[in-house]
Amino acid sequence: MRDSAAPEREIRPPSRVNAALIRTAGRAAAVFQRWPWYWKVLAIWALARLFSFAVLLAVAAQQGLNPWGWAGTPSYLQFIGAWDSEWYQRIFAGGYPGEIPRDATGRAQENQWAFYALFPAVVRALAAVTGLGWEILAPLAATAAGFAAALMMYRLFVLRASSAAALWGVLFVAVSPVSPILQIPYAESLNLLLLSASLYLLVTRRYLAAVPVVLLMCLSRPVGVAFALMMGILFLRRWMLRKQAAFPRAEVLQMGILTAASGIGALAWPALAWACTGDMRSYTDTETAWRGDTLLLFQPWIVEAERLFGSVMGPVALLILLALTAACLLSEPVRRLGVEMQVWCAAYVLYLLAFLNPLTSTFRLLLPLFPLGLALASLSGSRAYRTAVALAFLVLQIVWVAWLWRWTPLPGGGDYPP
Repeated sequence: MRDSAAPEREIRPPSRVNAALIRTAGRAAAVFQRWPWYWKVLAIWALARLFSFAVLLAVAAQQGLNPWGWAGTPSYLQFIGAWDSEWYQRIFAGGYPGEIPRDATGRAQENQWAFYALFPAVVRALAAVTGLGWEILAPLAATAAGFAAALMMYRLFVLRASSAAALWGVLFVAVSPVSPILQIPYAESLNLLLLSASLYLLVTRRYLAAVPVVLLMCLSRPVGVAFALMMGILFLRRWMLRKQAAFPRAEVLQMGILTAASGIGALAWPALAWACTGDMRSYTDTETAWRGDTLLLFQPWIVEAERLFGSVMGPVALLILLALTAACLLSEPVRRLGVEMQVWCAAYVLYLLAFLNPLTSTFRLLLPLFPLGLALASLSGSRAYRTAVALAFLVLQIVWVAWLWRWTPLPGGGDYPP
């Protein structure tokens, strides 16, 4: 009768090459652990940006006919200078129009007022000092702002989590599917720096120090409405709970000043556009020029849901999306972020639902929800889980660049915007 026991498999020692790789990896990990936190953060961010650089170069090599007139394979700087980078370059070179361009029916045409002034102003200041041009300085400024944002994010994350979890949170943001935008001449990296600094000062209750940072943030990207909403909610919450938790008069005044400054900052860019053009609706009309209609709160989400899933299933799909979003924002990992970051994420989601026309650019506009990177890292302490998430993000990063940054003309003309 044959023995049913399976024969023992011979366990072979690792080859010399594998053993050497294991030893090298172990030494590198040991050295990394001894580094101060800022070197760890900068190393993580640098490796992520190198990966994005390689992805952008590889996809650029596949770029065919395009509206930018590149002859042959575009260079890295040419490739990242496409899309909205062109609008920022126009602002850098010539500023904003004195009146809103309109067609024969009075509808606003696409123009520079849709893009906030801080990023091109920073690049112009650097050009005045260095004598270099937009093509060099804009990517350098965007990339440098991204490195500074990484340091600020870690300081914010470590207020609510361990150092290891904070590093993983920064890593998830660094390799997120839309993270190549953080080295492209867009305002996203500068806004991320100012937003993370604003949240850090808010969490540490340095309200007056946050005022100038918030005002600058409101001139970098349209996040001021969401920030003002968050501040209003937090102020009312502190006031209503003042009997359970002390709310000293000095703190009431300082938090009130920051709340008021946030509201002023939220209105600053539309007011500036009005003052410069004499047209009260210059900013809102310009923003809606890309969608081809007027500003109607929440409606674009309903229209897009019905277009994708039909008049019956569209609203159902939208309700499911809202339910999943609410469940995420109320989950334990998000609650562990602290009330400030939790309310920020909720306020920004509400802002997107109210004002955004959901297109492929929605993926990029989710970047201000970066605190969810820490929540994702806190979901499990398993290294296998965290590594799998990071690898999935790297793959999706390739998908985002190849699908949206690369120009691929649609049958009806144009392409999906990144």
